[in-house]
Amino acid sequence: MTADAAAVARRIIRVLVGAQVLAGVGLAAGITVGALLAEDMIGSTSSAGVPTALFTAGSAGAALLVGRVSQAHGRRPGLAAGYAVGALGAAGVVAAAALDSVALLFVMLFLYGAWLATNLQARYAGADLVAPAHRGRAVSTVLVATTLGAVVGPNLVDATGDVAESLGVRALAGPFMLAGIGYGLAALAVVILLRPDPLLLARRLARDAAEAVAGDAPPVPAEPDRPDPHAARTLRIAAAAMVVTQAVMAGIMTMTPIHMRDHGHGLGAAGLVISIHVAAMYLPSPLSGYLADRAGRRATLALGAATLLAAGVLAALAPTDSMVLLTVALALLGIGWSLGLVGGTALVTDVAPLATRARTQGRVDLCVALAGAAGGVSSGIVVDLSGYETLSLLGGALALAMVPLLFATSRRPAALGRA
Repeated sequence: MTADAAAVARRIIRVLVGAQVLAGVGLAAGITVGALLAEDMIGSTSSAGVPTALFTAGSAGAALLVGRVSQAHGRRPGLAAGYAVGALGAAGVVAAAALDSVALLFVMLFLYGAWLATNLQARYAGADLVAPAHRGRAVSTVLVATTLGAVVGPNLVDATGDVAESLGVRALAGPFMLAGIGYGLAALAVVILLRPDPLLLARRLARDAAEAVAGDAPPVPAEPDRPDPHAARTLRIAAAAMVVTQAVMAGIMTMTPIHMRDHGHGLGAAGLVISIHVAAMYLPSPLSGYLADRAGRRATLALGAATLLAAGVLAALAPTDSMVLLTVALALLGIGWSLGLVGGTALVTDVAPLATRARTQGRVDLCVALAGAAGGVSSGIVVDLSGYETLSLLGGALALAMVPLLFATSRRPAALGRA
């Protein structure tokens, strides 16, 4: 990479960091109160997982859309559209709460889910102009930026609730007001500042390099393109690891505020635990990126699976009145997610051809989002039938089952980052 390209890459990452900070303000706040708002409006604990299922299902559609738009037109229009749809969904949730319309709530929670897809797609944009040996750290830099807003957001639950009540709206809709503002500002930042487009520039640089090499080399007979079977297997393994990671995290996280409230903890306490959980999802990202680049992608994914197992076991065994142990469990859940997402993202980017990279990444994130939706909707059913402890143990067992899959193939492509 030339010095000019490296400078552009650093500036692109700074812009993405700024957008992630803005979007992160609303991220964790919505997570904290989404299940509570739905339970309050529907009147059923078994439906408490529906919000997470809806906005993760919405993120599945958005992941595909953002991936396709990015593939055709570049990262800037794809990311801006995703943030804008998330802002629209957040505003719609507030309207649904004001009108006491469950049907409108469900539709708008689906649109609200675009923030999740966009938040995750931004990490790919951070790696577009970075060499394979540094992709893990580039991905982690974009992800860690979400921490600042995500930690602040849940602790504004009470304040935004007061604002909502002063406007004649349910207090639980307040955090979605904050989310809408944050996502809207993130969309504007991307539209105005994300120039040049990182994916389009990466393609141009690759094309120029290929033409330069071809100009110096003797002509060779053309051969049809053949898919690399090892790359395809590696892509499936990376996608499966991220799918399991997302399902386990979404399932346990979704029901934690309900579990806490049912055992005497207040909304502020639930907000604090979720803020620590989200901080643990994003704050350790630089370490996750370092491990992915130095220890290898699969080793990082295996460590993430072990951490998710520890989180599930601790959440299941923690006494219901012990906020400390529950907080530690949710922190471990966040760290396991970070390791799984960063390791899997680096591995997907390693093996996805640049010509189809954005589309492939969108399809992978579609599967990840659907897994989160399944984890969210099933979590309420499992807790309703068997309890929070069973849900946590099932999540840990699912993470443990992922480990043998990670090493199903072991050949390391010499030209890529450490697999």
